[in-house]
Amino acid sequence: MRYTKHKMAMAEMDMTPMIDVTFQLIAFFMFVLNFSEVDQDQRINLPASELAQPPEVAYDEPLTIQLTSDEKIYFSGDELTAAQLKSALLREAQLIKSSPKKKVADVTVIIRADKNAKTGKVQEIIQLCQEAEFDTFALRGRTSDVSTLNE
Repeated sequence: MRYTKHKMAMAEMDMTPMIDVTFQLIAFFMFVLNFSEVDQDQRINLPASELAQPPEVAYDEPLTIQLTSDEKIYFSGDELTAAQLKSALLREAQLIKSSPKKKVADVTVIIRADKNAKTGKVQEIIQLCQEAEFDTFALRGRTSDVSTLNE
């Protein structure tokens, strides 16, 4: 018996369709991703108001503080006490002041408070921001079709 050695041809795969699909998926997710909801926390149920409207233009320098119904404060993804928030805001203000192109007055502090959070706690957060020299605020709420105004 005689064995002969056959040369096998190398099979090459065309990667063009796979690369094409990958780029299409990247483009799809770039268009679908909603960047306005990046700073939102699902633990916070915003109060509803017919006056609540999204801003017409995005804020130049947003700074988001979130307050849950059980009075937990979240800033930059971390849970903080009021004292920790004050020092974090002071650090943030120092960083902004050290930048030649930015000013503290350009920063808008966005406060997302749960509808069951105490108003006094929201006022305390605003006071802490003012002590750190932040003076522009935006309070978040859900848009409602039901009349929320007292007639």
